[in-house]
Amino acid sequence: MLSLFQRKRPAVATAPTPPPASDLPKGLMRPESAASLLATPRRQKLLEHIWQRTSLSRKQFAVLYRAPLERYAELVQAFPASESHHHAYPGGMLDHGLEIVAYALKLRQSHLLPIGASPEDQAAQAEAWTAAVAYAALLHDIGKIAVDLHVELADGSLWHPWYGPLHQPYRFRYRDDREYRLHSAATGLLYRQLLDTQLLDWLSDYRDLWGPLLYVLAGQYEHAGVLGELVVQADRASVAQELGGDPARAMAAPKHALQRKLLDGLRYLLKEELKLNQPEASDGWLTEDALWLVSKTVSDKLRAHLLSQGIDGIPANNTAVFNVLQDHGMLQPTLDGKAVWRATVTSNAGWTHSFTLLRLAPALIWEAGERPAPFAGTVAIDTSPVEKHAAAASSPEVAAKPTPGGQESPPWEGGSAADPIIAPLAEAMPDVMEDLLTMVGMGDSSATQQDESTIPTELSATRPEAPPPSIVASSPSSPAPAATPAATTVQPSGEHFMAWLKQGIASRRLIINDAKALVHTVSDTAYLVSPGVFQRYAQEHPQLAAIARQEKLEPWQWAQKRFEKLAAHRKQASGLNIWTCHVSGPRKSRQLHGYLLTQPGALFERVPPNNPYLCLFNEEAGREVSLAAK
Repeated sequence: MLSLFQRKRPAVATAPTPPPASDLPKGLMRPESAASLLATPRRQKLLEHIWQRTSLSRKQFAVLYRAPLERYAELVQAFPASESHHHAYPGGMLDHGLEIVAYALKLRQSHLLPIGASPEDQAAQAEAWTAAVAYAALLHDIGKIAVDLHVELADGSLWHPWYGPLHQPYRFRYRDDREYRLHSAATGLLYRQLLDTQLLDWLSDYRDLWGPLLYVLAGQYEHAGVLGELVVQADRASVAQELGGDPARAMAAPKHALQRKLLDGLRYLLKEELKLNQPEASDGWLTEDALWLVSKTVSDKLRAHLLSQGIDGIPANNTAVFNVLQDHGMLQPTLDGKAVWRATVTSNAGWTHSFTLLRLAPALIWEAGERPAPFAGTVAIDTSPVEKHAAAASSPEVAAKPTPGGQESPPWEGGSAADPIIAPLAEAMPDVMEDLLTMVGMGDSSATQQDESTIPTELSATRPEAPPPSIVASSPSSPAPAATPAATTVQPSGEHFMAWLKQGIASRRLIINDAKALVHTVSDTAYLVSPGVFQRYAQEHPQLAAIARQEKLEPWQWAQKRFEKLAAHRKQASGLNIWTCHVSGPRKSRQLHGYLLTQPGALFERVPPNNPYLCLFNEEAGREVSLAAK
């Protein structure tokens, strides 16, 4: 079958030693050969992984895989994979391409293709399907360089990728008028740059494979069957984990890239909120060679700060936050590659305590002349396995001086809010997409089920005491407030939840009637998605954890109960608080659970049109119309 590819092909020429970069005019980059681009240790390792997931000799691999990968490298050069999302750094497109091929081939090993064929046919077509999976993965983003980038050569002329590889120094920028997802349709412009006539002749002989591959090349993944699914899953894996980050990359990332937002958030917290080098309890300690931060404290406050700035997509799970920080090179890992360290902090005054900590490079946070004085004490690393301390993590052992009698422990000590111990890196990273779906109540989460089953049918209409003066509902025209140290003194309550919700909607920090929205317009009133909207409130107000713990509740449950006591929502005729909505999309349908407000004016100055994709579920015909008429 592979005899067609046994003819000798010319090897890719080794790149000549380029002249010093200083010879180039400012802003121009010199194109490199495939051999030079693929010569980095990490890319060589990825190539080795790709070869190991095929069953080919080195000679066959060079024809079927190495040659298309080299053409890909010469075409994408130092372009990033995106302007501000994943792999948003020079060379990110090449890294992403190699990663997604490696992931796709790993996923392919779990499938017998074509599905439903006899074992004999599957064996006969195995190599063709494996190659098609790799090609589909490699090509999935190639259209970006055709429609998203404006590339100018040193002589002032424009370059388009259908001209072939770059041969002059070049500069590029992202087009302001680019259209999202157009790159999928643009794949058809460029696949012949990577796949030659022989490869296409070979693949076209397999009818079950050829159709799905053509759909992928046309950007129609919904029609590409298992081939499209493998590419989408591999793309998600590469984007979610983005292996091999380092501090230099994080600092060089665009201001609107995720890693830059995380870095700016950490710098803000250390300047405005976190307390360092205190004589006793502290949020962190700066030594001569490292910055140590209490893991749960910094994770909760970083999430709250970013959410308060309208930045979505931050994982609700602390372990996932640690992984994101580590993947972007902001954390220094332990000797066994983990994000969380265990250490004992001892001050000169004799106070000592054990913590789970995150370790950062001080240069990541402060310039040379801005660095604070180091901690007048010691941070002793505990080298024993973290797993031994897992049971004790919820109540760190005091090594010497105990907390004075009658003094309440800080919120970050003890109880259920203890620092989580990060799982070994060998385990799969939590699925961020599932995390987000659960957060907005669109997944089959236990939290959603618990919310619906445990809500009492009768609730007291007594309102809680008036909130303190610091809780004031912002006017609709007020801009989204920046997180400030004073925000941590706010006393959460049902009234404060409603004020926070109204202000977030008015400032557009909380979107409505969107696929990820926590608030929708249904039956001419506001529909609050549960438990997602309460989880979001709890995440923006970490101080709620200590209050809820006193009542043995999760923070979002505490907020939910305070909201219910306001009696601002409609109940069903059966007395249930929760209403179910059917969500009807182009290809899928699902259910949401949530609360209907009695008065939409509690959130909206002007009630938006009803979300056409949501309708209330009730066995009685015409129920939705009767609700709107009330």
